[in-house]
Amino acid sequence: MLRSLWFHVNLVLITFLSSLGVILVSYFDPRGTRVHRVGRFWARTLLKAGGVRVAVEGLERLEPGRPYIYAANHQSQFDIFVLMGYIPDDLRWLAKVELFSIPVLGLAMRRLGSLPVDRSRRQAAVRCLEEAAAKVRGGASIAIFPEGTRGASGQLLPFKKGGMALAIKSGQPLVPVSISGTRFIQPRGAFRIHPGAIRVVIGEPIPTVDYTPRDKDQLLERLYRAVEANFDPDFPYGSTSPSLCAVKAPEVTTS
Repeated sequence: MLRSLWFHVNLVLITFLSSLGVILVSYFDPRGTRVHRVGRFWARTLLKAGGVRVAVEGLERLEPGRPYIYAANHQSQFDIFVLMGYIPDDLRWLAKVELFSIPVLGLAMRRLGSLPVDRSRRQAAVRCLEEAAAKVRGGASIAIFPEGTRGASGQLLPFKKGGMALAIKSGQPLVPVSISGTRFIQPRGAFRIHPGAIRVVIGEPIPTVDYTPRDKDQLLERLYRAVEANFDPDFPYGSTSPSLCAVKAPEVTTS
């Protein structure tokens, strides 16, 4: 329980301080490189506070300097920390519009280049996808969770088509990212943190230039299979998953 309290104190404090840092640095950082360094510091600090070790595979599949749309499975808030901390690109995010109304944090998210998605208003959501696609065409990389919400069962949820529309509009590759282990560290809705290991596999980028809006289902199926192929719902415990009051996870090399 002490670890959990320590993590949540850090979550509030480091998020506030890092948000201030992003806002201040952004006024002297027109290219946005330094603000994303602050974002990486935020993410890695929280992973360390949670007692989490991360191993990343497949970085060699990425072409430096090329924009991508990273599509990852989603089972815990720790997925966000992992992507922000260990994907080498300066990531922008599509995030719930409600987050942008939080004082300091909302402004920091905007200064990081993130975009608010209002799922209750279809036209607003469509405009957001258009803006996100323009950012990617302009050289920015974006992270999405195509399941749309965090899963609680350990299995992948069905993927939504909005991310496929974004990828096709942008014309840039879609990168499948499989994240295993986060559900044991902090499942959806849980307060308690369980220190452990996370494995991230970056799959082969999927070209989108030959897809049209009518091909969204085909692209969705291809992405789903690519994420599923490298996702292990029982990592790092093997086929017999313990209860979430669990024993300590085995060591994994930090990347």
